[in-house]
Amino acid sequence: MVLPLATPAEESFVKLNASTDPPLTHEVAPNPVFFDKDGLRAIWRVAIYAVLYYVLRSGFSAVMGSFARPDGSLSLWAFLWSEVLLFVAALAPALVLGRLEDRDFSSYGLPLQQVFGKNFWIGALWGITAISVLLLAMRGVGVFSFGHIALHGVRVLKFAAFWGVLFLVVGLYEDFLFRGYSQFTLTQAIGFWPAAILLCLVFGAVHLPQEKSALGNQGEAWIGALGAALIGFFFCLTLRRTGTLWFAIGMHTAWDWGETFLYSVPDSGMVAPGHLMNPSFHGSRWLTGGSVGPEASVLLFVLIAAMWVLFDRMYPAKRGMQKSEVRMQE
Repeated sequence: MVLPLATPAEESFVKLNASTDPPLTHEVAPNPVFFDKDGLRAIWRVAIYAVLYYVLRSGFSAVMGSFARPDGSLSLWAFLWSEVLLFVAALAPALVLGRLEDRDFSSYGLPLQQVFGKNFWIGALWGITAISVLLLAMRGVGVFSFGHIALHGVRVLKFAAFWGVLFLVVGLYEDFLFRGYSQFTLTQAIGFWPAAILLCLVFGAVHLPQEKSALGNQGEAWIGALGAALIGFFFCLTLRRTGTLWFAIGMHTAWDWGETFLYSVPDSGMVAPGHLMNPSFHGSRWLTGGSVGPEASVLLFVLIAAMWVLFDRMYPAKRGMQKSEVRMQE
């Protein structure tokens, strides 16, 4: 059976109603304070990341606080686990947000195919060389003595390995927290170097003296905090030129290992147990860094400037943008 066609009058009625009936739905324009053409603004994504990190860190701090000694300190193994948990607190929100943003995790500076690759080991060589040059300079101006061996036998290997693992975790945690997801995302809002300056100022600020806590970082003086901020800024240069965090992580690991274990000098005001040497400082605290250690020495600023010039020449910026730099700004 064939249905009859509509009459001209019926067609006219349908068209009239179709043109005059209000739409059933309408789109609501996104609030420009929170959204741009790409979705949620980068500054709010960084804020969400920071909140998630803080919540996880607070929870982990409470857990590790239950393992603290009466004086508030942690055993060496508990200290290691506390750093592992802090790295998890920095990493987990980035994994979640990266999945929601449909972004490859390597965009945040930690491509898994480069784990312990060339950049890491070159960075480690730079780190151990840098702390050695700094202490040799102090020795040259007569304010530092290397002392004698304080550790012997199998304990040398045991503590060398322990501090190596711990400072690898510290490097992963601190460099990813300040130069991973946060650096990548904030770059989208204000550009790479403004983001680097802002985050390095925060990095320096967290190295200022704090109240004693299970996961706190005590002992840094203002000049030490400034030194930490400038070292962080140098790490940003390595990220910019290599496209990954592995150089910075390798350098960070080796610097802390050489400072704490190999040369056994104060690191952020802390002289760790299981150190190899028994060194001594004597002279102006502006040169020695005082109780804070070499990171508060004015000689550190000379070293950072020299490293910047050398790295800039060894890893020159190419005309136009490298693929790795494009990835950091997508």
